[in-house]
Amino acid sequence: MQSPSTNGENVFAKLRNDVLGIDSVVPILDGTQRRYTFLDNGASTPTFKSVMKAIEDFMPWYSGVHRGTGYKSQVATELFDRARDIIGEFVGADLNDNVVVFGKNTTEAVNKMSNRFPFEKDDVIITTQMEHHSNDLPWRKHKNVIHIGVDDEGYLKIDELKRALDAHKGKVKLVAVSGASNITGICNPIHDIARWCHAVGAKIFVDAAQLAPHRKINILSNDEKEHIDFLAFSAHKMYSPFGIGVLIAPKEIFENGDPDFVGGGTVKAVSLDSVYWDDAPFKEEAGTPNVVGVIALAKAVSILDEVGMEEIAHHEYELLRYAFRRLANIPKLTIYGPTTNLMGKVGVIAFNVEGMNNALVAAILSAEGAIGIRNGCFCAHPYVKRLLKISPEDDIRLTQEMVNGNKANMPGMARASLGCYNNEQDVDMFVEMLEKIVRKEYKGEYIMEPRTGAYTATDFNIDVENCFSFEHSFSEHREESFSEAS
Repeated sequence: MQSPSTNGENVFAKLRNDVLGIDSVVPILDGTQRRYTFLDNGASTPTFKSVMKAIEDFMPWYSGVHRGTGYKSQVATELFDRARDIIGEFVGADLNDNVVVFGKNTTEAVNKMSNRFPFEKDDVIITTQMEHHSNDLPWRKHKNVIHIGVDDEGYLKIDELKRALDAHKGKVKLVAVSGASNITGICNPIHDIARWCHAVGAKIFVDAAQLAPHRKINILSNDEKEHIDFLAFSAHKMYSPFGIGVLIAPKEIFENGDPDFVGGGTVKAVSLDSVYWDDAPFKEEAGTPNVVGVIALAKAVSILDEVGMEEIAHHEYELLRYAFRRLANIPKLTIYGPTTNLMGKVGVIAFNVEGMNNALVAAILSAEGAIGIRNGCFCAHPYVKRLLKISPEDDIRLTQEMVNGNKANMPGMARASLGCYNNEQDVDMFVEMLEKIVRKEYKGEYIMEPRTGAYTATDFNIDVENCFSFEHSFSEHREESFSEAS
């Protein structure tokens, strides 16, 4: 990994100042207020002020795209098309051979691929035990799915993957794998996997939702052995939470067959007894697209590109190193995944405190430390249960309890996840509060709701109305809108 530039510290200080809500203050249990520390970037990131400003600048020109003849429609269309190119170029896509298809999120992108990939009855799909449900469940409808295991630290069993590729040579059509885990942060060797896939006639699909915000991605040209055939990621993890997911795929994959959603914008011509589909990407984007979301994502990736993904990776690596040095001094703390080979993971810290429910730990961090993290199984139940070493018998019992509506014993972890704007002060706030929790120095009383498994502090209520209201008049709203961005 390259070293940061000499002005790297100033760059990230400026980047932090560009985060909307970075100075938000929230109430805590003791009646005081504290600056909010956001460490749930693995779920969704905050928004860059520059992204909000770009939206404000664009909105006077907002219009329907591609079929309007009005001046604003032509402006919006040109910007929408430019944004598609910017997003494709961000990951090194050759836009002569590939298309950028927009949807709501990565989950929709994976489902589209599972619907549109030309599988035949006996084809084999390989995925892994470490996948987010979104890169697992959509493939299961094709029946012949093999799950590659992981070791005790959470690393993909590479030898097992190679054996499966060899054993099913000629039948394996697709390998679907995470670029980076949302639990351990482990980055998979996607270009090596791509080479192994191509050697047996298979293609590779990479879920890059956790990778794209943290590492430079270059899918390479389609004729290279290490080329990534299919790539998907989400705007809401890239400082632009406006409902956009991206699927990058070869144009040829969409040449045949019907789109999975049909309607306006998908056709060249329609009669009462015939339909002629448009070319990709248009045939795959039914209805009026999320123009604002696309513009916002293009602005966000432009900012990330300007800062430099290598710089971001180094900054987050140093921050992760700092966090692990501090966490090493806390007793009764179990951290899942690697704690030493930090260059090979993104900034995710999954942990448990001995003798404490992960949901209780998360609740205390929030109510008494104003620290936002996440807890549970992170939409990756098989991976979490493997890391927790839950036996098959306990798995059956716990699963039945959850199915029956009781999540009191639901297995899981707590997770802090870093973004490019986080700093050592954020880590310090987190570690110091975690130390208090381990020492049982928290003040509140907490009650669990068995139906959800969540804990809440007694005598502490979330004042939503003080945060946001739908009841402003349009004049008040206009005066207050985008105040931070302006």
